[in-house]
Amino acid sequence: MPLATASPAKPRTPRERARARTVADIIRLGREHLALHGAAALSLRAVARDLGVVSSAVYRYVENREELLTLLLIDAYGELGDEVDAAVEAVPEGDFAGRFRALGLAVRNWALREPARYALLFGSPVPGYRAPPERTTGPGTRVIYALMAIFDGAYRAGRLTAEGHPAAVVAPMVGPGLAADLAKIRAAQGLAVADALLARGALVWTSLFGAISFEVFGQYGPDTFAARDELFAHHLELLAGVAGLPGQPA
Repeated sequence: MPLATASPAKPRTPRERARARTVADIIRLGREHLALHGAAALSLRAVARDLGVVSSAVYRYVENREELLTLLLIDAYGELGDEVDAAVEAVPEGDFAGRFRALGLAVRNWALREPARYALLFGSPVPGYRAPPERTTGPGTRVIYALMAIFDGAYRAGRLTAEGHPAAVVAPMVGPGLAADLAKIRAAQGLAVADALLARGALVWTSLFGAISFEVFGQYGPDTFAARDELFAHHLELLAGVAGLPGQPA
């Protein structure tokens, strides 16, 4: 019996292609307005004006301002996730610390290049807007899934153990409530990594994004830490040590 083959994708009609181009132009202009005015001041009417159409015409493609914000969220999460995946895949599989450093640098580089889009993803909530979880949770968890995959890969390879952790401080026991939370995360992501190490991964995750947010949002102040690249590299080395991530085996 011959093997079944996937049927080729049906070509899009000219109307579908034109619609996709228009939506892409709306997202592009939305990015520009986001950078100039911020998320709170984003206006679909202003985007329509720059697109060269009346506002009633643009509503055929994007229902309202909230829909535009959702499209911008998905677009930004997707671009960030793509850059993180490419950076991690460029490092050998067994170099878990190197993969972590590549992930951290990719997030920071994108955030510094796209501060308004980073703020939309990780800054203050936009007043009156709630992201629809059924559309944004998948794109929004790509980076944390990639990070947890690094920890899990090292654990499955037998190279990440609580006993071998180099930190001087002994981690506290994981209580039952936290253990239940970690069990849900482990099941959702198909992870094997143990509770104490998964909790440590959460600390590394929040610390990584905290360091990036401090820089993007100007929390260091203008006269502190002129050597920002060196500071971030130092943070990454410390966090890789906290996680217990090993480098490339000899």
